[in-house]
Amino acid sequence: MKNLLLYIVTVLIWGSTWLAIEFQLGVVEPEVSLVYRFAMAALLMWGYCLYRKLPMRFNLVQHGFFILLALCNFGFNYLVLYWAQAYLTSALASIAFSTMLLMNIINTRLFFGQPIAGRTYIGALLGILGILLLFWQDLQQLDMSNTVLVGLLMALGGTLIASFGNMVSVRNSRRQVGVLQGNAWGMLYGTLILTLVSIFSGASFSFDARAPYVLSLIYLAVFGTVVAFACYFALLKNIGPQQASYVIVLFPLVAVVLSSWFEDFHWHSETIWGFSLVLAGNALVLTPFSRIKKWLGVTKSATPEAV
Repeated sequence: MKNLLLYIVTVLIWGSTWLAIEFQLGVVEPEVSLVYRFAMAALLMWGYCLYRKLPMRFNLVQHGFFILLALCNFGFNYLVLYWAQAYLTSALASIAFSTMLLMNIINTRLFFGQPIAGRTYIGALLGILGILLLFWQDLQQLDMSNTVLVGLLMALGGTLIASFGNMVSVRNSRRQVGVLQGNAWGMLYGTLILTLVSIFSGASFSFDARAPYVLSLIYLAVFGTVVAFACYFALLKNIGPQQASYVIVLFPLVAVVLSSWFEDFHWHSETIWGFSLVLAGNALVLTPFSRIKKWLGVTKSATPEAV
């Protein structure tokens, strides 16, 4: 029951953050909004780590990887995704982001030599077909002036950056660096990096005191960054990374429903088929063939497969 609750909380929060980001766009420039978000999150993370008396001292080499983590996971990835949502609905942005599951598997192979299971190629093909269907109307008018296509390319680019950040996190974990401490340092460095980016880009450190902006900022910092990550890390510990990774498959469902309610997101036949293919591709990547055979009632023994 505890794991189920953690799972539900993680999916609902991360599925709803895409809509919350929409309220961050407009008055305050994206990079400045991210400075506010990660400054709040870093303060909370550091407070929690110090309260738990977790070790926070690391060597210079490790700090270099913390900075790299900040650039990829708590900096440029979010900045590009915020830019992308100026052109996309929260539903489409979240679906594009779900391709990180496939990117993580490929990058794990490239950086750590982990074999890629055969089902991953099928899942990747389904995911690519799904993305093509979702954006079919815009791809028919292939032109870089097409704002939706620009948004898609930004979303996929931000997702790729985040995947690289995940590889840094894996490397840190293999060096026995605690996830909470690594994220605390990463969020701190991310705040500093985004502050420098804002200053050198000439962004104004304005603030929108209206309720939608303030409440969405608090929600993104406290729940979307601190609480959701804490729940996800607990799932990683309790049920393992494979089952926990299903949140990446499920949170687009929440994002699409919310977008349909609040953003007047319209469903078309291509949307339904594309969304279904993306979900099916991600689910297939996470589900070993042995389990699929069990569901289908195939009991014939076979040689062990790659995971």
